[in-house]
Amino acid sequence: MVRLFDRLVLVAALLAFFVVVLGAYVRLSDAGLGCPDWPGCYGHLTVPQSDDAMQHAVQDFPDKPLETHKAWKEMVHRYFAGTLGLLILTIFITAWRSKGRQKIPLKLPACLLALVVFQALLGMWTVTLLLKPVIVSAHLLGGLTTLALLTWLAQRRWGRPVPLYGIKSNHLLPWARLGLVVVAIQIFLGGWTSSNYAALACTDFPRCQGSWLPAMDFFNAFHMVRELGVTADGAQLSLAALTAIHWSHRLGALLTFLYLGWLALKVMRHHGLVQWGWLLMAALLFQVAIGIGNVEFGLPLPLAVAHNAGAALLLISLVLLNSKLTRMSGREAGS
Repeated sequence: MVRLFDRLVLVAALLAFFVVVLGAYVRLSDAGLGCPDWPGCYGHLTVPQSDDAMQHAVQDFPDKPLETHKAWKEMVHRYFAGTLGLLILTIFITAWRSKGRQKIPLKLPACLLALVVFQALLGMWTVTLLLKPVIVSAHLLGGLTTLALLTWLAQRRWGRPVPLYGIKSNHLLPWARLGLVVVAIQIFLGGWTSSNYAALACTDFPRCQGSWLPAMDFFNAFHMVRELGVTADGAQLSLAALTAIHWSHRLGALLTFLYLGWLALKVMRHHGLVQWGWLLMAALLFQVAIGIGNVEFGLPLPLAVAHNAGAALLLISLVLLNSKLTRMSGREAGS
């Protein structure tokens, strides 16, 4: 039972990464509403193929013309996300059945199950509420939180303890925890930029629209409860608002780079953690390079998707570091 549990956790963590990247591809290729209903597609469990099914799709959704290539992208993402949900359910059942008999945690699988149910609701609301930015951003954060929890669990099941080598983890752990908070905030800013289609509000780098401080409207930019592309009053969202969103993401990227770069160098000083410091630094440099490339090359789809993958890899590296340091802290407390 323990071996089955461990294998399920590892497969689920890998699948979660794939689902996050696939979701980014669907969103960035403008296929998020490829199917106007949920959980099916134009009333079917798959994309309508026959002439009769297509005719019914037109009749049932006259204002939502079927674009087969977009619909398939959306449905493939749903299939994989559904598979991940079933896998997490199996992990929870396995942990529950082993309760009290083997060293298999139950709390984290239970949290994962609750989270994946909430994720399914967010996925439904993303479609039914027509890509409302706050729902799309929450869906992205939920997916990455699922990935983070599965990564943490996988590291606990598969990772090897780090030799202490005189390391005092309590000196590093608070800074690593803060790193997770910094990345979470930056991921939200990135998701908010993407969900508001503000990635090209600034087309030059490092300045924006030829200025270090362009005209910006922060009030409407970060008003959470509104429809896509409009203000809370229903007016079209201005370029100044989109610029404020993009500029905030850039500022967050700078602060994240400075803090995580410092943290990576600090971690590298400790003999038993050198590889984890390099992992964090590599993920950070990759993400920064891809972010700059997106601006310089006008947000090509492969680079935009890679930027989302980079955010996931950066999060994974921090989760692994925090898990290692937490285990070390527990060993120190018990010694």
